[in-house]
Amino acid sequence: MLRAVTDVPSIPDCTGVLVAGGRAARMGGAPKGLLRLGGEPIAARTISLFRRLFGHALIVANDPAPYAALGAPIVGDVVAGRGAPGGLHAALVAAETGWVFAAGCDMPFLDARAIAFLAARRRPGVDVVAVRTSKGLEPLHAFWSRACLLPLEALFAAGQPSFRDLAAAVRADVVEEEAWRTVDPALRSLENANTPEDAQRLGLEAP
Repeated sequence: MLRAVTDVPSIPDCTGVLVAGGRAARMGGAPKGLLRLGGEPIAARTISLFRRLFGHALIVANDPAPYAALGAPIVGDVVAGRGAPGGLHAALVAAETGWVFAAGCDMPFLDARAIAFLAARRRPGVDVVAVRTSKGLEPLHAFWSRACLLPLEALFAAGQPSFRDLAAAVRADVVEEEAWRTVDPALRSLENANTPEDAQRLGLEAP
């Protein structure tokens, strides 16, 4: 279950962004955000958390229909064909706040206290706060500032950049796995469902 956020300070200068723009090919094309945990779509749980935690909530989806019922603003990619970095770009263009917290639509165990831990590391001179585990950087469980927008557009102009490219081009505060485990010991909040096998392992149900 999502932890209660009544004892977690709100983060009004940030937009919580649900990134749902992918084709979910490994999930057979079904919208991953509609997978259910405890009978509720992951996307609905995430938007509910974002509304309580952040000043704004936003969905990035090139097909808005599956998420229209959530009642949050939905935007599509501004620059087509750039994958998840294109989703972050769309969020940074649309957001009215100086920061966004971007999370994948297939992450069922987002944790308010863990998110607040990352938020507390934002400061002047830092453009992104992200976690790095043995699997690599976790760009879709991270805070990105609007200062990342122009560097990202420059990378688009030069080719097909990855999130790692972007993190290297801006001023990143990277939380290494050992430090992250102090707030998320089992890395539970970073879990995501890319395949039917992942969904089964995480206890998720089809829409």
